[in-house]
Amino acid sequence: MKLNIFRYEGYVVVGILMMIITLGKLVGLYSVSSDWFWFLAGLALIFEGIISLIKQRRFDRKYKIIERKD
Repeated sequence: MKLNIFRYEGYVVVGILMMIITLGKLVGLYSVSSDWFWFLAGLALIFEGIISLIKQRRFDRKYKIIERKD
């Protein structure tokens, strides 16, 4: 069985993590460098890109596009 961590759950987890860290910083519980936010945003973009790539490959395998010649 193949472990697939690049699903929507990973994207949601990164988003929730960013939200919690931002809320903690706004409330004043701790101070976090903005570089960590960019790191998490980049991680979320990687998750989104991999999800799109996997879905596109599944689509391409399932449907064959035949060009019509006039």
